[in-house]
Amino acid sequence: MKITSLSLITALTMCFALTAPTSLKAQDMAAEKKVMKADSLFWSGYNSCDLGLQERLIADDIEFYHDKGGVTMGKTAMLASIEKNLCGPDYRLRRVPLDSTVKIHLLKSADTVYGALITGEHVFYLKPSGKPERLDGHALFANLWLLKEGKWKMSRVLSYDHGPAK
Repeated sequence: MKITSLSLITALTMCFALTAPTSLKAQDMAAEKKVMKADSLFWSGYNSCDLGLQERLIADDIEFYHDKGGVTMGKTAMLASIEKNLCGPDYRLRRVPLDSTVKIHLLKSADTVYGALITGEHVFYLKPSGKPERLDGHALFANLWLLKEGKWKMSRVLSYDHGPAK
């Protein structure tokens, strides 16, 4: 059986066409897994008031937009706000995403992932000092994570439509 140049090119093209999307899909899945791990670590640090963990995961130029509390710009201001307002001696706040609503949207330049937008709904539990924890509120969120020097950094946060817990 003689293989012609045309049939060889056709076969190679078919192989590439069949493997390229699989390879890109695997890359996308790996990126999603890594950014979700970073997001989970950040919120674990948030819930436990581990400012050191949060500090490692947020960008220096972070911007946080809150429909009730205003805008917080920069890592120093963000960490100070968390420490003062959420981790103080009078009460603690715990955030829980509603898993069924959480979506991840990869951001690419050509086929290279450079960021991810994580959106969904979350609820908050308030634990006043010396009192039992109680469900406090519900809101929507959109968190922008950017891949910077091989590390995922939370860069923009929008927390909005705050209201009573549903």
